[in-house]
Amino acid sequence: VQLQASGGGLVQAGGSLRLSCAAAGSSFTFDTMAWYRQAPGKERDLVATITRGTSTNYADSVNGRFTISRGNAKNTVYLQMNSLKPEDTGIYYCKGNKRPWGDFWGQGTLVTVSS
Repeated sequence: VQLQASGGGLVQAGGSLRLSCAAAGSSFTFDTMAWYRQAPGKERDLVATITRGTSTNYADSVNGRFTISRGNAKNTVYLQMNSLKPEDTGIYYCKGNKRPWGDFWGQGTLVTVSS
């Protein structure tokens, strides 16, 4: 199973970006999908999660600004990012989780927010 993230880029503070992630090569549907980000010199942190039942959860730092959603196509997930701040800069990774096989990661897409 391979996950492909896209949609990153350079944006000014206050702007918006929409990240996409699609998985190929899976015969199953992920139980949970999520977005993580890794800022320069920092650990990878959870940004948002969504279950198959579309229950969502967000990090405090993005709550109210970011929206995670699942697409109609199997194993697609989006992250709508509004009111971006310079501290949102980092590499954004998507992840799918399926019991009992565990986690599957995408390669990451870079988001840079200029002040």
